[in-house]
Amino acid sequence: MPAGQPCPHCAAVAAERKRQIDRDRGTAASRGYDARWQKYRAAYLREHPLCECPDCQAGRLRVRAASVVDHVKPHRGDQTLFWDPKNHQAMHEDCHRSKTAREDGGFGNPRRSGAGHCTRGCR
Repeated sequence: MPAGQPCPHCAAVAAERKRQIDRDRGTAASRGYDARWQKYRAAYLREHPLCECPDCQAGRLRVRAASVVDHVKPHRGDQTLFWDPKNHQAMHEDCHRSKTAREDGGFGNPRRSGAGHCTRGCR
């Protein structure tokens, strides 16, 4: 098994966990990303066309077109935080993916702390 790769058991457990998270999280529209959000998102990106993440800083460090309106602080269903313009930043899709993986551990999973999660000797 290549270094850094989960064993088949861990891979299967992770795949099932992702399927369960996807089933439980609901549709994008049910989470607030409806027609109203799409209209807001389009207007926001017209006014903020460049990625505003710390690595890009709206073109001061790196020039990347923004395609995502990110919630700086995850709203976790809080509609006030969801719609707060001070909690929004324009981001390039790759930058947003990296931020999400850093904060959530990827795919909505909680971050793991180091080794020892596999009872079968993986990692």
